[in-house]
Amino acid sequence: MLNKNTKIALEAFRDYVIQQARTNLTKNKKNVTSDLYNSLNGIVKVMPNSISLQFEMEDYGQFQDKGVKGTKSNYLENKNSPFSFGTGSGKKGGLSEGIKKWVAARRFQFRDKKGKFLTYESTAYIIARSIYNKGIKASLFFTKPFERAFERLPKDLVEAYGLDIEEFLEYTIKQ
Repeated sequence: MLNKNTKIALEAFRDYVIQQARTNLTKNKKNVTSDLYNSLNGIVKVMPNSISLQFEMEDYGQFQDKGVKGTKSNYLENKNSPFSFGTGSGKKGGLSEGIKKWVAARRFQFRDKKGKFLTYESTAYIIARSIYNKGIKASLFFTKPFERAFERLPKDLVEAYGLDIEEFLEYTIKQ
């Protein structure tokens, strides 16, 4: 039995979630290098006995979406986050490295007490230390569109699967 209607319904679900997630990244100004934006992808597989849908994105997309608890204080939005700084499980210097790229891309520098610009490295260190202590606020850029689309999915999927069964029965009767 071909499940073309089911596949179309799942592809529409996938496309909506990805499009809305990309829109959220842009609106929330979390699209500096477009790496996360461009990495959003979904793979739909419809086989005779099973269906699957898998979403992919850069690893740090999960941290942007769910937030990260800091070592000293946390945003309320992060209290349920599965991620936290200070566990020792992450890459050493990974946060500083990413912040340094972000600071350089935005050409962002703090000033010292005399008004002289700090280096990108110094600015990145100050920001990274603050993020390490306070955490990263959850943006839910992916979670919100996924949940919104998922509410509609069961109805759409049932209709599409019903059409596939109807087409299969018509084909079988003709044979």
